[in-house]
Amino acid sequence: MALEDAKNEIDMAFTRQDLRGLAYENAFAGATSFLRRRYSKDLTGVDLAVTGVPFDQAVTHRPGTRFGPRAIREASTLQAFDAPYGWGYDPLSEMSVVDYGDVAFDYAHTASFPDRVQAHIAHILAAGAGTVTLGGDHFITLPILRAYAEKFGPVALIQFDAHSDTWADDDMSRIDHGTFLYKAIKLGLVEAPTTVSVGIRTDNPDTLGVNILDAPFVHQRGVDETVARIKDIVGSRPTYVTFDIDCLDPAFAPGTGTPVWGGLASWQAAAILRGLSGINLVGGDVVEVSPPYDTTGATAIAGAHVAMELIALYGWTRRSTA
Repeated sequence: MALEDAKNEIDMAFTRQDLRGLAYENAFAGATSFLRRRYSKDLTGVDLAVTGVPFDQAVTHRPGTRFGPRAIREASTLQAFDAPYGWGYDPLSEMSVVDYGDVAFDYAHTASFPDRVQAHIAHILAAGAGTVTLGGDHFITLPILRAYAEKFGPVALIQFDAHSDTWADDDMSRIDHGTFLYKAIKLGLVEAPTTVSVGIRTDNPDTLGVNILDAPFVHQRGVDETVARIKDIVGSRPTYVTFDIDCLDPAFAPGTGTPVWGGLASWQAAAILRGLSGINLVGGDVVEVSPPYDTTGATAIAGAHVAMELIALYGWTRRSTA
C-alpha cells in the first residue's frame, strides 16, 4: 500500500481525477463506490461501466437482493488496494472504469422496469463501454441481454447457477427470475448450443438443449476440464457471463434467496473464472446477493470478488501487451 496516498485519499468516489489506477483510501471510510471508482455519468473515454440494478420483485422465495448492489460496493472496498491475485496484470490501471451508479425506476410500476434496464444498458453500450452489473435478482439479466443482442446479435452465454432458469414461461410480460434463460432462448437473444450452465444442482427436465456442466461434474472432473469444455462451447463468439451467487455452496454464500447445498466452493469459482481468460467477454453480471440473510457479509464479499474477476476477464483481451 502507498502509505502517503492512504493518508490523503478520501471519498475517491467523487474526488479521484484519473479513471485508472488503484485506490488506497481506508476501507472503512469514505463514500462507497465499486472499487473506489469515480461515480460518473460521463462515459467519454470509459472502457467499462459498473452499474447496479437494485431489483428483487421477481423472486420465487426470499426477497432482499435489492440491497445487493449497495452491499457489493461496500464489500469491494476491501479489494481496492491491490490488483486481483493470479491475473498478472492490473485491469484497474489498464482500463478506464467508472461506477455508473444504479438504474432509476419506479418500484411501484414493475411493468415498466424491463424497458428501463434495457435502455440503461443500451446507453452505456452505445458509448462504446462494456458493463458489469451488480444485481438484483436474476430476472435483470433478461433485459440486459436484450440490450447486448441489439448490439452484437445473439451472444454466447456462460451461466453460473444452482438453477437452470429454463422453466417454461411463454408469457413474455411476466417478470420471474426463474425463467430468464427460457425467454432469452425463445427470443433469440442467446442460442442453446452456445450457452453453458455451470454448477446446476436442481432438477428441471427441459433445459432447451443448453449445455449443462452441473455441480457434480465440476467436483468430479475438476476445474481444468470444466474450463476446457466452456471454452469449446463459446469459442471466440461475443460472450456474456452471468453469475448467480447461489452457484456457490451456502457455506460460502448463505445470503441468497434460494440456497442449495452441494455447490461450488469459492476457490473453484475463482479458478474457473481465471481459467476463462482469453474468451471474447463483452459484459457480465453478478446477481442474487441478498444481504439480509448473511450477517457476516461473506456473500457480498464473494459477489465483489466475482465482479472483480469479470473486470479482469473483460480487460484480458484489451490489455497492453507491450
